[in-house]
Amino acid sequence: MATVLGSVRAFFAQSAFTTDEENPGDVVARERLLDRAMGEGRFRKSSEKLRRGRVPAEGLALVARDPDGHVIGTVRLWNVEAGVDASGNGVPALLLGPLAVDPDHEGKGIGAALMRAAITEAARRHHGAVLLVGDAPYYERFGFFADKAQHLVMPGPFERHRFLAMELKEGWLDGAVGVLVPAGRRLGRGVVRKAA
Repeated sequence: MATVLGSVRAFFAQSAFTTDEENPGDVVARERLLDRAMGEGRFRKSSEKLRRGRVPAEGLALVARDPDGHVIGTVRLWNVEAGVDASGNGVPALLLGPLAVDPDHEGKGIGAALMRAAITEAARRHHGAVLLVGDAPYYERFGFFADKAQHLVMPGPFERHRFLAMELKEGWLDGAVGVLVPAGRRLGRGVVRKAA
């Protein structure tokens, strides 16, 4: 019986993780995790055009850590303008991505926990909408749907059915039309130039 309990405790200890705000010391571990989980193709995505030369939205770069403090998951949100409204003004929004979990830790709810933390923090910071490119069956459970992004386009090749949006404030994207463009803070000196 003691062996079974020890095995159960070991399983739960291995699957434990916490979510936290990314800090400068996480950058190398985060890049290695993204390389492992997504490969070099991640730099050719349309989303990269919106992230290049920018830093994530304030307080919206999150990581998951194992009990030893190692980065095992990551998500970042970026300031963008989601086309324009009827008056021709840019519609402020966030672009989520990439969301990645270390392959050795998949299936433990880490991605879902990062998604919930990111959405909660974005709402707490009074953002109006979040957009992403991803698999609808996964992201619909968090409230992301293609119809909310139907009049918007990415700045390069993308699959329409994978372009999803979630309104944090009802009606935020009503009337928004056009191409997403980058917004927010630009990279400065002393900031790592490789943004993924």
